[in-house]
Amino acid sequence: MKFEELKGKSVDELNKLINDIKKELFNLRFQKSSGELDKTHRFAQAKKEIARVQTYISQQKKAA
Repeated sequence: MKFEELKGKSVDELNKLINDIKKELFNLRFQKSSGELDKTHRFAQAKKEIARVQTYISQQKKAA
């Protein structure tokens, strides 16, 4: 997800997005432990997406 895609979303939508990504990370950990995980790069991508959304939320709070 790009930073541009976050614009125009409410804080509630962004928090829901964070929760969805965290659930995905949880599922990725289970796949890794069972040996089913093919896309190991998805861990880093998901963590960066969470950080990106949290950064956007904090910027919105400072601007308000």
